[in-house]
Amino acid sequence: CSTMSDPVPRLGGTSKTKAATAEIQAIADKVKSQLEEKENKKYPTFKATEYKSQVVAGTNYFIKVQVADDDFVHLRVFESLPHENKALALSNYQTNKTKQDELAYF
Repeated sequence: CSTMSDPVPRLGGTSKTKAATAEIQAIADKVKSQLEEKENKKYPTFKATEYKSQVVAGTNYFIKVQVADDDFVHLRVFESLPHENKALALSNYQTNKTKQDELAYF
């Protein structure tokens, strides 16, 4: 039985916003080239600052990444289930965000 304090996000719902970890930075780094290709630009700075996750058939990560002093991008990265053995995919992204912009589902 699950309680209200259960830290595991319910299927379909997103977790609370958390500070980015080394694992989240690694995920952001893996999709950086996909973003650069789509935007046709290079990001010398690419620092994950916070994230949310959503458990689906795999996991969606919503990651806020600092790309300049006050310029951020929001990434939605899909990680398939381990047995599917697929690469991380940049599902969607939003540019021209600020430090204050809340990470929301997109």
